[in-house]
Amino acid sequence: MLFDLSSEPIEVNCLRNGMISQDCGGFVAFEGWVRDYNDGKAVLRLEYEAYEELALLEGHRIMMEALDRFPIKDISCVHRVGLLDLKEVAVWIGVSAVHRGEAFDACRYLIDEIKSRVPIWKKEFFTDGSKAWTRCHKCADGNNNNQRENE
Repeated sequence: MLFDLSSEPIEVNCLRNGMISQDCGGFVAFEGWVRDYNDGKAVLRLEYEAYEELALLEGHRIMMEALDRFPIKDISCVHRVGLLDLKEVAVWIGVSAVHRGEAFDACRYLIDEIKSRVPIWKKEFFTDGSKAWTRCHKCADGNNNNQRENE
């Protein structure tokens, strides 16, 4: 598995343990968590939706790009879909490499490209009763602030 979507909580320890290799000296992971505040508003929870077929295809393409671009041994990414509560892991990325520098570089590349290119949308539910969808930056019209309020 290189890139996957999950409606269940992400099993971080299981993913990490699956990447341990005796020929790697470095492992870098990124965990994106649901936080309680965004754009000046208190957040209750999030909901992620994805165009699954395209998300899996583009996610896999990004992973393959990273393998070609960086001297790394193994990579994995899981992104949640569905309703998530505060503090839950929304996205997990792991990269193992012989040296730490390559692992850090590849991990940064992966999260930046996934957030930019994969058709996954986030709906934030705020404590004031409002909600807002945030679209994938490059998937729609390229407008980073494109949101639909109170849907």
